[in-house]
Amino acid sequence: MVSAGHRFGADAAPAVPVVIVPGAKVGPDGAPMAYLRGRLDVAIELVRAGKAREILVSGDAAGTSGDEIASMTKYLADHGVDPAIVRTDGEGLSTRATCERAKRLFGIDRAIIVTQYRHVPRAVALCRAEGIDADGVTAYCECRRTTVIRNNIREWLAAPKAVAALIGR
Repeated sequence: MVSAGHRFGADAAPAVPVVIVPGAKVGPDGAPMAYLRGRLDVAIELVRAGKAREILVSGDAAGTSGDEIASMTKYLADHGVDPAIVRTDGEGLSTRATCERAKRLFGIDRAIIVTQYRHVPRAVALCRAEGIDADGVTAYCECRRTTVIRNNIREWLAAPKAVAALIGR
């Protein structure tokens, strides 16, 4: 797969200008749910370790579960991330859209995309297809078993769509 050799744990990640954090569900109180918290925590870790200078949060600002962008920016600020290094994209409605917009609107050429283990290969492949020299870093997840199962099924269903998009380029 296109992502082979481009997947790392946070400790082994290369230094890049930007960490991309795709959105995910937020709770009724507007706080990030476990999947999203895990992604944000790794982004914070990468910035603190000097492996990235900026964070691009990308998601649905009008999401059915709430404003993913507001949730992510608040979480980052609450955890000591300087708001000046956080860029936002409230129209990253899919991983493909996140990667496409990161390249086209934000001019990102080199980045790490942080997402859960099962999602990393597809996310890296989609960003690389958009012309971003992307590596993936696996996010943490203190998730319930049902959450993991549901998201694994979602990933299984999304993979053929990503393959079709890559072939159609």
